[in-house]
Amino acid sequence: MSNDVTLLVARILLALMFLISGIPMLFSPGGFAGFMGSIGMPAPMLVTWAVIALKVLGGIAIVVGFQTRWAAYALAAFCVATAFIGHFSPEEMTVFWKNIAIAGGFLALSVSGPGALSVEARRG
Repeated sequence: MSNDVTLLVARILLALMFLISGIPMLFSPGGFAGFMGSIGMPAPMLVTWAVIALKVLGGIAIVVGFQTRWAAYALAAFCVATAFIGHFSPEEMTVFWKNIAIAGGFLALSVSGPGALSVEARRG
């Protein structure tokens, strides 16, 4: 498999989690907003829509290879933030480290770039 195909597959795999969780949130944001409120997050509905936008728009940007570096930085920061905010407890350590590992994948993507099979490569 060529490096460009490998980068495309990597982008899809990294983005899937965000798209699969973010798209359904578009249609029922209230549940997540309720959870955000229950953990004391200020302005839970505003936070919910920010999370939805980041997951969906960031996920799409990664898949198509558009503004890849910035989308990767944003999603890496999101992964680290959610690891510490939502998963920093003994019973959540597997999810905590999964989020940290995914952040590492996004940082690697930010350095490598999206490859030739991307909007960025097509635009020059």
